[in-house]
Amino acid sequence: MDERPRYMISIAADLVGVHPQTLRIYENKGLIRPKRTSGNTRLYSNADLERLRLIQRLTNELGLTLAGVEHVLRLQDELVRMRRRLDRMEREMREAIEAVHRQYRRDLVRWEPPTGLVPTRPMT
Repeated sequence: MDERPRYMISIAADLVGVHPQTLRIYENKGLIRPKRTSGNTRLYSNADLERLRLIQRLTNELGLTLAGVEHVLRLQDELVRMRRRLDRMEREMREAIEAVHRQYRRDLVRWEPPTGLVPTRPMT
């Protein structure tokens, strides 16, 4: 998701379909954290807009309060962090397994049964 800040509060509010004051309330509650310019102007990214749309769905369609939305967003953020960590751990594990397999391939020598070492008796 694009996280480059690009939309001022009035544009972001219009794109999401809410009043700019609603975005200020969401920021005060900690639900959204827009970037700030050196002049302290809020700038929203596409990722911020997606999060705002999710907040709107949770409040309007599911009837959650802002406290409920805060809890859902915190769980979602934790899930994203855990998924990234799990992906990293799986990647590291695959790399470690591949390193072991590469080592085995060098150490293995194909075994063939010996021939001609043990005299065989003719069967009578």
